[in-house]
Amino acid sequence: MSYSYKRRLYLLACLVFVLSIPWAQDVNITLSLIHNITYPVDEIERKLIHEDFEIFKFRDLRFKGDIGKRVILKYDDGKDLQIKWRRALNEGHVFNNAPRFEIAAYELQKLFLDESDFVVPPTVARGFLLSEYLSIEKEAVPTFKKSNVVLVMMQYWLNEVSIGGEIYNKEKFNTNAVYAKHFANTNIMTFIISHKDSNEGNLLTSINGDNPRVFSVDNGVTFSSPESDKGTIWRNLHVKKLPKKTIDKLKTITLDDLNRQLGVVAQLYVTDNGVEVVEPTKNLKPNRGVRQEGNIIQIGLTKSEIKSVNRKIQYIVKRANKGKYDLF
Repeated sequence: MSYSYKRRLYLLACLVFVLSIPWAQDVNITLSLIHNITYPVDEIERKLIHEDFEIFKFRDLRFKGDIGKRVILKYDDGKDLQIKWRRALNEGHVFNNAPRFEIAAYELQKLFLDESDFVVPPTVARGFLLSEYLSIEKEAVPTFKKSNVVLVMMQYWLNEVSIGGEIYNKEKFNTNAVYAKHFANTNIMTFIISHKDSNEGNLLTSINGDNPRVFSVDNGVTFSSPESDKGTIWRNLHVKKLPKKTIDKLKTITLDDLNRQLGVVAQLYVTDNGVEVVEPTKNLKPNRGVRQEGNIIQIGLTKSEIKSVNRKIQYIVKRANKGKYDLF
C-alpha cells in the first residue's frame, strides 16, 4: 500500500471521527485536520483581535477550575477557530500566566522565520470591560482594577499534532532534513527566549510525515521568568546542525529591530464603550513590561529582557561565524 494511499485513508478516518462528535457538525473545523494551521496567520490574528464572535464551547483546559480554557469561536463567515484562552491576572503578569511573554515569543519568530516555518502558533491579546466579560466567566475579576479591564491571551489551537513522547529524535534529526530544519528552528527559539518549563505538552510535534513540524505552544515561563519545577531542558541548544537560512536571518537582526518588535507586543485603548486593540505607539515605560497611562494599556518585553534576547542571538551568530555549527 503506497504512502499517499495510506495518507488518504488516514484523513478519511479522521473526518469520520470528527463528524461523529456531536458539536463537530456545527462548526467549521473538519477541514482543519489537513494542516497544523488552517488559515493564514494574518487572517487568524485579525479574527481573534478584531472580529465579533460567538463562544460555542468554553471548557476547562486541564482540570476543573483551570484558568486556561479550550474554546471554539464561531464567526459569521463560517471560518470558526479553536483556541487556547487564558485570562490574565493581577495587573497582567504573574508566574506561568504572562501574556506579554507568550505574545513576544510569537512576534519574535517573525524576524527570522517564514510563516510556513513558524514554531509558535498565532498568539494575541484581546481586552474586555469587566461588565461584558462577566457574561463569559461570571466569577472573573479585572486584570487591571483601575480601568476595570480583563485581558485575555488567545492562542490558535494546532491541528494534527501529538502530545508527549519523544520531541527530539536524534536518528530522525540526522536522516530527515525536513524534521531537522523544524526541530532546529524550534530549539533556536526556545534557546533565545530562555524557555524554562519542560512540562509535557509545551512542545508538540506534527503527525504529518511529509512536514514534521515542531511547535512551542506554552511560552509563559520564558525570558526573565523564574524556572518551572518541571525542568528547563529546552533552555539549552541541543543540536549543532542548524538551518543556514535561519542563521543568515539572525545575522541581520539588530537591537533596534528587537526593540521595535518586542517593546510593545499589544496595546489596548479603553473607553466607556469597550476595549480596542490598536497599533502600538511609543513605548510608555521601556523598563516595565506592563504599562498604563490614561486610556492606554501596553504590554511587552522590558529593555533588559530585550537585551537578553539580543545576547542569545549574538551568541548563536558568533559561534556560526566561527564554524561551530554545521549549516544546511
